Amino acid sequence: MTEGRDHTLVRRGLALAWFIVVWDVIEGVIAVTAGLVADSIALVGFGIDSAIEVFAASVVIWQLRAGPRARQGRALRLIALTFYALAAYVAFESIRDLVTQDKAGESLIGIVLNVVALIVMTPIAVSQRRIGRALDNPVLVAQSTETWMSNALSITVLAGLGLNAALGWWWADPAVALVVAALAAWSGREAWEEASERDSEPIATP
Repeated sequence: MTEGRDHTLVRRGLALAWFIVVWDVIEGVIAVTAGLVADSIALVGFGIDSAIEVFAASVVIWQLRAGPRARQGRALRLIALTFYALAAYVAFESIRDLVTQDKAGESLIGIVLNVVALIVMTPIAVSQRRIGRALDNPVLVAQSTETWMSNALSITVLAGLGLNAALGWWWADPAVALVVAALAAWSGREAWEEASERDSEPIATP
């Protein structure tokens, strides 16, 4: 009974991961293109986060195919590294723009994209976390955290783009990008610590 239930949950987890891969490829291309056109670091960072989510979802697929409790430490560390990479890139670019006072252009496409992303990805994050907890699978839970962080990115990017479009506050975009970097670094630390905890546990044999 438990094996059948786990098998069903694994299939659902894999389906969600594949959905994220397809969605974020499309989302990333649109976000990066719109960000380059508008010269928006926060929007480009959101697009890069989409690419990172594709990689993280691919890690989940790799891990789940080996079994719900296999390869957990390595998978968590790979996801943690993607969080750190995003944090470093966005922090560097946002600080540079604040120092040079580089002004971002308006982006209606970016605003619409982030609203749609919030609508689509919120139920995905809820389902991921529920399945991850049911399987006692921290890799799926970490992926759900990354999806929730992407939702938070949508909110912060919307704030930056909206303030820039409505009030001309050029500094809002790189300032919001710094929030993105902080969220990414925090999530990376959480995933790395979870990987260390899992590595210290005795390996269960099937």
